[in-house]
Amino acid sequence: MSAWIGFPTAAAATFIALWAVVPLTLLLLQRLGLYTIVQEGTCQVFVLFGRVVGILNEPGLHFLPLSIGLPAFLVMWLGRREVLDMRLDQQYLRSNPVNSEEGAPMGVGIWYEMYISQPLAYLFRNADPRGSLAANVSNAVVRSLSNMPLEQMLINRHGMSKAVREEVSPRSHEWGYKLGSVYIRKVHFRDAGMTRHIQEKVVNRLRQVTSAIKQDGANQVNIITSTAERLAAIEFAKAGATRPQIVGQAIQVIAADREVADALFEILEVQQLLASKGQLTLLPPHDELLKSLIAARHGPQP
Repeated sequence: MSAWIGFPTAAAATFIALWAVVPLTLLLLQRLGLYTIVQEGTCQVFVLFGRVVGILNEPGLHFLPLSIGLPAFLVMWLGRREVLDMRLDQQYLRSNPVNSEEGAPMGVGIWYEMYISQPLAYLFRNADPRGSLAANVSNAVVRSLSNMPLEQMLINRHGMSKAVREEVSPRSHEWGYKLGSVYIRKVHFRDAGMTRHIQEKVVNRLRQVTSAIKQDGANQVNIITSTAERLAAIEFAKAGATRPQIVGQAIQVIAADREVADALFEILEVQQLLASKGQLTLLPPHDELLKSLIAARHGPQP
């Protein structure tokens, strides 16, 4: 029975030790300055009475008395510990004002990378190194890109990025920042009226080009049509010129046979009469007509 009572007690004591006693003990030992844990990509700087007593930049568990000596027992209480993020950081500056060689007000958007290279310079040489670096980059954009031809400013982004980086790098390193990649991401017109004016010019130019294309197509169609009509007229003229010759040769062949020729001409005459839509008066043969006239004048003959 006592074993069943002791097991829950031991389990509760173990739970309390793992979740309360051990963390509190480790926190107390850390506050006493016995150890510290440096995370990956970070750096810890220990300052005591205005003097740097130790810098730890290797990740892992460090025993402070072995790393920085006896000041480890005082730095957590009377000094301070600065934890710096040494990883690569990025920033984007939008619409930095720049004037082109032609006087056009342009805006340049620049993206750059930076990381802390010197922890002491980052902490003590500049109160705001990140803001100072941003101001330095912005000034470098103005210094290196002003009075550049507008055409190069719109297309030569690689050269502009290189010029800005060469201008900024020496100054930023003095503040503990190391500048990484620099890239001009956007170049735009800052004057809204100029933007609308350029858009109107582009639209008008597109309309002119479209109209020219349509007119050229219509001209090509007209050329093709006129060429086809001219060729057709030539062929019809050739056919009209050769038709009498062909008809004459056919009539000449037909005229060789007298009976066939008479029958053909009679048929053609009848066709012409029918096609003329005139009124026809049928008369009897010549001798019957003569007898009719004599009878009408002298009376019937015996």
